[in-house]
Amino acid sequence: MSSALSEAAEPTDTAADAACVAAITDLHVTFRRNGRDVHALRGVSLDIATGEILGLVGESGSGKSVLGFTMLGLLPQARVSGSVEVADTDMVTGDAKTLRKVRRLDLGAVFQDPMTSLNPTMRIGKQVAEAAGSDEEALKLLTAVGIPDPKRRFRAYPHELSGGLRQRVMIAIAIAGNPELIIADEPTTALDVTVQAQVLEALEAARNETGAAMVLITHDLGVIAGHVDRVCVMYAGKLVEKGSIDDVFYEPRMPYSLGLLGSLPRLDEAERERLTPIIGSPPSLVNLPPGCPFTPRCPLAQDICETDEPDLFVTNSPSHLAACHFHDRLVGMTSADLFGTTSIDTEGLTVADLDPAIIGPVAETVHSDLAQKEN
Repeated sequence: MSSALSEAAEPTDTAADAACVAAITDLHVTFRRNGRDVHALRGVSLDIATGEILGLVGESGSGKSVLGFTMLGLLPQARVSGSVEVADTDMVTGDAKTLRKVRRLDLGAVFQDPMTSLNPTMRIGKQVAEAAGSDEEALKLLTAVGIPDPKRRFRAYPHELSGGLRQRVMIAIAIAGNPELIIADEPTTALDVTVQAQVLEALEAARNETGAAMVLITHDLGVIAGHVDRVCVMYAGKLVEKGSIDDVFYEPRMPYSLGLLGSLPRLDEAERERLTPIIGSPPSLVNLPPGCPFTPRCPLAQDICETDEPDLFVTNSPSHLAACHFHDRLVGMTSADLFGTTSIDTEGLTVADLDPAIIGPVAETVHSDLAQKEN
Protein backbone atom coordinates (compact mmCIF):
# COMPACT_ATOMS: atom_id res chain seq x y z
CA MET A 1 0.00 0.00 0.00
CA SER A 2 1.22 3.49 -0.79
CA SER A 3 2.56 5.48 2.14
CA ALA A 4 0.11 8.22 1.14
CA LEU A 5 -2.67 5.94 2.35
CA SER A 6 -0.91 4.20 5.21
CA GLU A 7 -0.05 5.46 8.65
CA ALA A 8 3.47 6.91 8.65
CA ALA A 9 5.82 6.52 11.58
CA GLU A 10 7.11 9.63 13.31
CA PRO A 11 10.15 10.96 11.36
CA THR A 12 13.40 11.08 13.27
CA ASP A 13 16.67 12.87 12.62
CA THR A 14 19.87 10.94 13.20
CA ALA A 15 21.52 14.00 14.74
CA ALA A 16 18.67 14.40 17.22
CA ASP A 17 20.03 11.53 19.34
CA ALA A 18 23.48 13.12 19.55
CA ALA A 19 24.70 16.49 20.79
CA CYS A 20 23.76 19.09 18.17
CA VAL A 21 26.01 21.88 17.02
CA ALA A 22 23.19 23.44 14.99
CA ALA A 23 19.41 23.06 15.01
CA ILE A 24 17.26 24.41 12.18
CA THR A 25 13.50 24.53 12.75
CA ASP A 26 10.79 25.34 10.17
CA LEU A 27 13.04 27.75 8.28
CA HIS A 28 11.43 29.92 5.60
CA VAL A 29 13.39 32.43 3.49
CA THR A 30 11.70 34.77 1.01
CA PHE A 31 13.32 37.33 -1.28
CA ARG A 32 11.48 40.22 -2.91
CA ARG A 33 12.48 40.53 -6.56
CA ASN A 34 10.80 42.73 -9.18
CA GLY A 35 7.70 43.07 -7.04
CA ARG A 36 7.32 39.31 -6.55
CA ASP A 37 8.16 36.95 -3.69
CA VAL A 38 10.74 34.23 -4.32
CA HIS A 39 10.27 31.43 -1.77
CA ALA A 40 13.86 30.20 -1.56
CA LEU A 41 13.39 28.00 1.52
CA ARG A 42 10.07 26.49 2.56
CA GLY A 43 9.94 24.92 5.99
CA VAL A 44 13.40 23.35 6.34
CA SER A 45 14.09 21.52 9.62
CA LEU A 46 17.44 19.87 10.29
CA ASP A 47 19.81 19.02 13.14
CA ILE A 48 23.59 18.76 12.71
CA ALA A 49 25.45 16.60 15.21
CA THR A 50 28.78 17.52 16.77
CA GLY A 51 31.62 16.32 14.52
CA GLU A 52 29.25 15.24 11.72
CA ILE A 53 29.87 15.93 8.03
CA LEU A 54 26.54 16.62 6.35
CA GLY A 55 26.25 16.72 2.57
CA LEU A 56 23.68 19.07 1.04
CA VAL A 57 22.99 18.30 -2.62
CA GLY A 58 20.60 19.41 -5.34
CA GLU A 59 20.33 21.28 -8.64
CA SER A 60 21.11 24.98 -8.94
CA GLY A 61 18.25 26.96 -7.43
CA SER A 62 17.20 24.28 -4.97
CA GLY A 63 18.07 26.44 -1.94
CA LYS A 64 21.37 24.88 -0.83
CA SER A 65 23.43 28.07 -0.68
CA VAL A 66 20.57 30.08 0.79
CA LEU A 67 20.43 27.59 3.65
CA GLY A 68 24.17 27.95 4.18
CA PHE A 69 24.03 31.76 4.19
CA THR A 70 21.10 31.71 6.61
CA MET A 71 23.09 29.54 9.00
CA LEU A 72 25.82 32.19 8.84
CA GLY A 73 23.34 35.01 9.44
CA LEU A 74 24.24 36.67 6.14
CA LEU A 75 20.84 37.37 4.58
CA PRO A 76 19.92 40.87 5.80
CA GLN A 77 17.67 41.65 2.81
CA ALA A 78 15.53 38.52 3.03
CA ARG A 79 12.40 37.81 5.03
CA VAL A 80 13.33 34.95 7.34
CA SER A 81 11.14 33.02 9.77
CA GLY A 82 11.82 29.94 11.85
CA SER A 83 15.01 29.47 13.82
CA VAL A 84 18.67 28.54 13.28
CA GLU A 85 20.32 27.79 16.63
CA VAL A 86 24.14 27.84 16.62
CA ALA A 87 26.13 28.12 19.87
CA ASP A 88 22.96 28.95 21.83
CA THR A 89 22.29 31.86 19.46
CA ASP A 90 19.42 32.22 17.02
CA MET A 91 21.07 33.34 13.78
CA VAL A 92 17.69 34.62 12.56
CA THR A 93 16.82 36.99 15.41
CA GLY A 94 20.27 37.77 16.89
CA ASP A 95 21.64 41.32 16.74
CA ALA A 96 24.57 42.20 14.49
CA LYS A 97 27.14 42.27 17.31
CA THR A 98 26.12 38.85 18.61
CA LEU A 99 26.14 37.32 15.11
CA ARG A 100 29.64 38.68 14.43
CA LYS A 101 30.85 37.06 17.66
CA VAL A 102 29.34 33.69 16.72
CA ARG A 103 30.84 33.87 13.22
CA ARG A 104 34.25 34.70 14.70
CA LEU A 105 34.30 32.05 17.43
CA ASP A 106 31.94 29.24 16.44
CA LEU A 107 31.52 29.27 12.66
CA GLY A 108 33.87 28.94 9.72
CA ALA A 109 32.98 29.47 6.06
CA VAL A 110 34.53 28.41 2.76
CA PHE A 111 32.83 30.01 -0.25
CA GLN A 112 32.75 29.13 -3.95
CA ASP A 113 35.23 31.67 -5.27
CA PRO A 114 38.21 32.34 -3.00
CA MET A 115 39.41 35.20 -5.21
CA THR A 116 36.37 37.27 -4.26
CA SER A 117 36.72 36.32 -0.58
CA LEU A 118 40.37 37.32 -0.19
CA ASN A 119 41.63 40.91 -0.13
CA PRO A 120 43.70 41.37 -3.33
CA THR A 121 45.80 44.13 -1.74
CA MET A 122 46.97 42.12 1.30
CA ARG A 123 49.51 39.35 1.49
CA ILE A 124 48.14 35.89 2.22
CA GLY A 125 49.94 35.56 5.55
CA LYS A 126 48.50 38.78 6.95
CA GLN A 127 44.97 37.77 6.02
CA VAL A 128 45.33 34.42 7.77
CA ALA A 129 47.07 36.08 10.74
CA GLU A 130 44.09 38.42 11.19
CA ALA A 131 41.96 35.37 11.96
CA ALA A 132 44.64 33.29 13.69
CA GLY A 133 45.99 36.05 15.95
CA SER A 134 49.68 35.84 15.03
CA ASP A 135 52.03 35.19 12.12
CA GLU A 136 53.27 32.02 13.82
CA GLU A 137 49.77 30.56 14.11
CA ALA A 138 48.99 31.60 10.53
CA LEU A 139 52.05 29.70 9.29
CA LYS A 140 50.96 26.61 11.22
CA LEU A 141 47.52 26.79 9.60
CA LEU A 142 48.95 27.13 6.10
CA THR A 143 51.04 24.04 6.80
CA ALA A 144 48.05 22.15 8.24
CA VAL A 145 45.97 22.61 5.07
CA GLY A 146 48.77 21.30 2.88
CA ILE A 147 50.09 24.46 1.20
CA PRO A 148 53.55 23.66 -0.22
CA ASP A 149 56.43 25.93 0.83
CA PRO A 150 54.19 27.82 3.30
CA LYS A 151 56.87 30.37 4.25
CA ARG A 152 57.10 31.59 0.67
CA ARG A 153 53.33 31.52 0.15
CA PHE A 154 52.95 33.51 3.38
CA ARG A 155 54.25 36.60 1.57
CA ALA A 156 52.36 36.02 -1.68
CA TYR A 157 49.33 37.96 -2.87
CA PRO A 158 46.11 36.12 -3.82
CA HIS A 159 46.64 36.61 -7.56
CA GLU A 160 49.98 34.80 -7.30
CA LEU A 161 48.34 31.57 -6.16
CA SER A 162 46.37 29.00 -8.14
CA GLY A 163 42.65 28.47 -7.50
CA GLY A 164 43.32 25.37 -5.45
CA LEU A 165 45.89 27.10 -3.23
CA ARG A 166 43.60 30.09 -2.72
CA GLN A 167 40.85 27.72 -1.58
CA ARG A 168 43.29 26.13 0.88
CA VAL A 169 43.99 29.61 2.25
CA MET A 170 40.24 30.07 2.77
CA ILE A 171 40.11 26.76 4.62
CA ALA A 172 42.97 27.93 6.86
CA ILE A 173 41.07 31.12 7.67
CA ALA A 174 37.88 29.12 8.29
CA ILE A 175 39.51 26.94 10.96
CA ALA A 176 41.59 29.71 12.55
CA GLY A 177 39.07 30.31 15.33
CA ASN A 178 38.69 26.58 16.09
CA PRO A 179 35.00 26.64 15.08
CA GLU A 180 32.31 24.15 16.04
CA LEU A 181 30.81 24.20 12.54
CA ILE A 182 32.32 24.79 9.08
CA ILE A 183 30.04 25.64 6.15
CA ALA A 184 31.66 24.84 2.81
CA ASP A 185 29.57 26.20 -0.06
CA GLU A 186 30.61 24.58 -3.37
CA PRO A 187 34.30 24.63 -2.37
CA THR A 188 35.42 22.68 -5.45
CA THR A 189 33.56 24.70 -8.11
CA ALA A 190 35.66 25.47 -11.24
CA LEU A 191 38.54 23.28 -10.08
CA ASP A 192 39.82 20.32 -12.08
CA VAL A 193 39.36 16.82 -10.68
CA THR A 194 42.86 16.50 -9.23
CA VAL A 195 42.68 19.86 -7.46
CA GLN A 196 39.15 19.04 -6.24
CA ALA A 197 40.52 15.97 -4.52
CA GLN A 198 43.30 18.02 -2.92
CA VAL A 199 40.85 20.64 -1.63
CA LEU A 200 38.59 17.93 -0.20
CA GLU A 201 41.61 16.37 1.51
CA ALA A 202 42.41 19.81 2.97
CA LEU A 203 38.85 20.07 4.28
CA GLU A 204 39.18 16.62 5.86
CA ALA A 205 42.45 17.71 7.48
CA ALA A 206 40.81 20.90 8.73
CA ARG A 207 37.97 18.93 10.25
CA ASN A 208 40.40 16.51 11.92
CA GLU A 209 42.41 19.46 13.23
CA THR A 210 39.42 21.14 14.87
CA GLY A 211 36.90 18.33 15.44
CA ALA A 212 34.31 20.62 13.88
CA ALA A 213 31.10 19.54 12.22
CA MET A 214 30.81 20.45 8.55
CA VAL A 215 28.07 21.20 6.04
CA LEU A 216 29.36 20.40 2.54
CA ILE A 217 27.15 22.07 -0.08
CA THR A 218 27.52 20.84 -3.65
CA HIS A 219 25.71 19.72 -6.77
CA ASP A 220 28.32 17.00 -7.34
CA LEU A 221 27.22 13.64 -5.97
CA GLY A 222 30.75 12.32 -6.53
CA VAL A 223 32.05 14.86 -4.00
CA ILE A 224 29.36 13.83 -1.53
CA ALA A 225 29.92 10.09 -1.87
CA GLY A 226 33.30 9.74 -0.23
CA HIS A 227 33.35 12.60 2.23
CA VAL A 228 30.14 12.86 4.28
CA ASP A 229 28.34 10.93 7.01
CA ARG A 230 24.82 11.90 6.02
CA VAL A 231 23.12 13.29 2.90
CA CYS A 232 20.25 15.74 2.48
CA VAL A 233 18.74 16.20 -0.99
CA MET A 234 17.05 19.54 -1.70
CA TYR A 235 14.48 20.43 -4.35
CA ALA A 236 12.44 23.63 -4.75
CA GLY A 237 13.45 25.00 -1.37
CA LYS A 238 12.70 21.88 0.69
CA LEU A 239 14.46 18.77 1.93
CA VAL A 240 13.07 15.89 -0.11
CA GLU A 241 15.27 13.07 1.18
CA LYS A 242 17.76 12.58 3.97
CA GLY A 243 19.65 9.59 5.27
CA SER A 244 23.04 7.92 5.40
CA ILE A 245 25.25 7.56 2.33
CA ASP A 246 24.17 3.92 1.96
CA ASP A 247 20.48 4.83 2.29
CA VAL A 248 20.42 7.60 -0.30
CA PHE A 249 22.93 6.17 -2.79
CA TYR A 250 21.87 2.52 -2.72
CA GLU A 251 18.21 2.69 -1.66
CA PRO A 252 16.88 6.11 -2.75
CA ARG A 253 13.19 6.57 -2.02
CA MET A 254 12.57 9.89 -3.76
CA PRO A 255 12.30 9.92 -7.60
CA TYR A 256 14.39 13.08 -7.79
CA SER A 257 17.26 11.46 -5.84
CA LEU A 258 17.12 8.39 -8.08
CA GLY A 259 17.20 10.65 -11.13
CA LEU A 260 20.28 12.51 -9.87
CA LEU A 261 22.09 9.22 -9.38
CA GLY A 262 21.08 8.01 -12.83
CA SER A 263 22.51 11.10 -14.49
CA LEU A 264 26.05 10.27 -13.34
CA PRO A 265 28.46 7.96 -15.18
CA ARG A 266 29.40 4.80 -13.28
CA LEU A 267 32.90 3.31 -13.42
CA ASP A 268 31.81 0.07 -11.75
CA GLU A 269 29.37 -0.95 -14.48
CA ALA A 270 30.34 -4.02 -16.53
CA GLU A 271 28.88 -2.54 -19.72
CA ARG A 272 28.57 0.97 -21.05
CA GLU A 273 25.06 2.31 -20.51
CA ARG A 274 23.37 5.51 -21.60
CA LEU A 275 22.89 8.06 -18.81
CA THR A 276 19.31 8.72 -17.78
CA PRO A 277 18.48 12.44 -17.56
CA ILE A 278 15.59 13.95 -15.65
CA ILE A 279 13.33 15.56 -18.25
CA GLY A 280 12.30 19.17 -17.59
CA SER A 281 13.58 21.92 -15.32
CA PRO A 282 13.13 22.83 -11.65
CA PRO A 283 10.00 24.93 -11.00
CA SER A 284 9.96 28.69 -10.50
CA LEU A 285 10.00 29.56 -6.80
CA VAL A 286 7.95 32.69 -7.48
CA ASN A 287 4.60 31.01 -7.98
CA LEU A 288 4.75 27.34 -7.06
CA PRO A 289 1.63 25.35 -7.91
CA PRO A 290 -0.01 23.22 -5.21
CA GLY A 291 1.15 19.68 -4.63
CA CYS A 292 4.58 18.14 -5.05
CA PRO A 293 6.88 20.49 -7.02
CA PHE A 294 8.50 17.49 -8.74
CA THR A 295 5.19 16.34 -10.24
CA PRO A 296 5.76 17.70 -13.82
CA ARG A 297 9.02 15.73 -14.05
CA CYS A 298 8.00 12.58 -12.18
CA PRO A 299 6.96 9.36 -13.97
CA LEU A 300 5.19 8.15 -10.80
CA ALA A 301 3.00 11.26 -10.46
CA GLN A 302 -0.69 10.72 -9.80
CA ASP A 303 -3.65 12.90 -8.83
CA ILE A 304 -2.66 13.17 -5.16
CA CYS A 305 0.74 14.55 -6.18
CA GLU A 306 -0.92 17.51 -7.91
CA THR A 307 -2.85 18.55 -4.81
CA ASP A 308 -0.95 17.40 -1.69
CA GLU A 309 2.73 18.17 -1.14
CA PRO A 310 4.15 15.20 0.81
CA ASP A 311 5.92 15.49 4.13
CA LEU A 312 9.04 13.48 4.89
CA PHE A 313 7.95 9.86 5.37
CA VAL A 314 9.96 7.25 7.25
CA THR A 315 11.13 4.62 4.73
CA ASN A 316 13.36 1.58 5.29
CA SER A 317 14.85 2.92 8.56
CA PRO A 318 13.85 5.58 11.12
CA SER A 319 16.69 7.85 9.94
CA HIS A 320 15.93 7.52 6.20
CA LEU A 321 13.20 9.98 5.23
CA ALA A 322 11.75 10.80 1.82
CA ALA A 323 9.10 13.27 0.64
CA CYS A 324 7.22 11.04 -1.78
CA HIS A 325 3.70 9.63 -1.57
CA PHE A 326 4.85 6.51 -3.40
CA HIS A 327 8.35 5.99 -2.02
CA ASP A 328 7.67 2.28 -1.50
CA ARG A 329 7.38 1.79 -5.28
CA LEU A 330 11.04 2.70 -5.72
CA VAL A 331 12.31 -0.39 -3.89
CA GLY A 332 14.70 -2.22 -6.23
CA MET A 333 14.10 0.25 -9.07
CA THR A 334 16.90 1.83 -11.13
CA SER A 335 16.88 5.28 -12.68
CA ALA A 336 16.44 3.73 -16.14
CA ASP A 337 13.45 1.73 -14.86
CA LEU A 338 11.80 4.87 -13.51
CA PHE A 339 12.60 7.56 -16.05
CA GLY A 340 12.66 5.18 -18.99
CA THR A 341 13.73 6.53 -22.35
CA THR A 342 14.27 10.01 -23.66
CA SER A 343 13.58 11.22 -27.19
CA ILE A 344 17.14 10.41 -28.27
CA ASP A 345 16.67 6.82 -27.04
CA THR A 346 13.36 6.04 -28.72
CA GLU A 347 14.69 5.11 -32.14
CA GLY A 348 13.76 1.51 -32.85
CA LEU A 349 11.39 1.24 -29.87
CA THR A 350 7.67 0.54 -30.01
CA VAL A 351 4.90 1.37 -27.56
CA ALA A 352 5.01 -2.25 -26.39
CA ASP A 353 8.60 -1.74 -25.20
CA LEU A 354 7.53 0.74 -22.52
CA ASP A 355 6.94 -0.59 -19.01
CA PRO A 356 3.18 -0.26 -18.37
CA ALA A 357 3.82 0.01 -14.62
CA ILE A 358 5.51 3.38 -15.10
CA ILE A 359 2.81 5.99 -15.43
CA GLY A 360 2.73 9.76 -15.24
CA PRO A 361 3.20 12.84 -17.43
CA VAL A 362 6.74 11.99 -18.58
CA ALA A 363 5.94 8.41 -19.57
CA GLU A 364 2.73 9.53 -21.25
CA THR A 365 4.67 12.05 -23.34
CA VAL A 366 7.14 9.41 -24.55
CA HIS A 367 4.26 6.95 -25.11
CA SER A 368 2.46 9.54 -27.25
CA ASP A 369 5.59 10.32 -29.28
CA LEU A 370 6.17 6.65 -30.02
CA ALA A 371 2.53 6.09 -30.96
CA GLN A 372 2.74 8.95 -33.47
CA LYS A 373 5.91 7.43 -34.98
CA GLU A 374 4.22 4.06 -35.36
CA ASN A 375 1.20 5.63 -37.05
